[in-house]
Amino acid sequence: MKYNKLVRLWLLLGLFMLFIQIVVGGITRLTGSGLSITKWEIITGTLPPLSDNQWEEEFELYKLTPQYEKINEGMEMGTIFESGTFKFIYFWEYLHRLWARLMGFVFLFPFIGFLLLKFIDKALIKYLLSVILLAVLAASFGWIMVASGLINRPWVNAYKLALHLCIGFSVYAAMLWTCFYGFAIEKIKSSFSKAALTFTILVSIQIFFGGVMSGMKAGLFYPTWPDMNGSFIPSIIFQLEEYTLENFNQYDKNLLLPALIQTIHRLVAYLLFFMGLRLGYLLLKESKLQSWKPVILMVILLSQVILGIVTVINCKGNIPVGLGVLHQAFGLALLSVSLFINYTIKAR
Repeated sequence: MKYNKLVRLWLLLGLFMLFIQIVVGGITRLTGSGLSITKWEIITGTLPPLSDNQWEEEFELYKLTPQYEKINEGMEMGTIFESGTFKFIYFWEYLHRLWARLMGFVFLFPFIGFLLLKFIDKALIKYLLSVILLAVLAASFGWIMVASGLINRPWVNAYKLALHLCIGFSVYAAMLWTCFYGFAIEKIKSSFSKAALTFTILVSIQIFFGGVMSGMKAGLFYPTWPDMNGSFIPSIIFQLEEYTLENFNQYDKNLLLPALIQTIHRLVAYLLFFMGLRLGYLLLKESKLQSWKPVILMVILLSQVILGIVTVINCKGNIPVGLGVLHQAFGLALLSVSLFINYTIKAR
């Protein structure tokens, strides 16, 4: 079915908004803003504090959190433009939640209108339902993640953060796949469809480890490249007695997990790099596949590797927000182009 131009523009708008949401989520995480709003109010939380008294109430609630007591004690109210102040971190978490609400409105009302006008059929509705279900899961798990940092720990649980990130990427991926269908992207036969699928699966695994690494702030422990503080693989990884449930749970109190996660993240990156170059080369050899697809894949892949290196060597004392967000955005771009290649080719 050839869909109305308005429907296709709506799909693209949804994809764009999801991309922005993931980027804002990255800023929220890297600025330590995620725990600034201690309540989950779907309706009443739409409006920000509008008076000095309301701001004070929000600030007092934040002062009860472990993050304030253990990390940010003495923080000033400040303004939304002053990094390291309460209003600054509140702004990013508020924007992250507000943007999610806006996406709901942008999706719901046009969906009802297009349904009544019969601009969309059952096939597209099925695709859109998968996006809705994943979006609801992302929102729900987002609060579970935030709640993990309001008791005892001064930050959200790294494993829950990584899962929330992966679910968020899954919403985007489902929407992207829906756009491919909505725009009736042409498919061609290829001998390398399995290789493309394997690469995409590995990208997804790398996104998870990237989320865990970010949640643990593992980059701060080994801000060097190509070595890790003088070793290719930190020696603590080979100390089997360190592999205890306690160490995995209390990852912020030992060096094993930051070392292990960053090592895995680096090794998977190397594997992805060579697999991606090989995949791009193989696809370039196929005359029926437009050459720009594998070229874009290889350019984004190389850019992502360089960004990862530059980001980690600048993690001295604190994680560089700009580089970290850009690294995440390119990760999303890499997933996008790999999904595009997967959609446009099928097994011979």
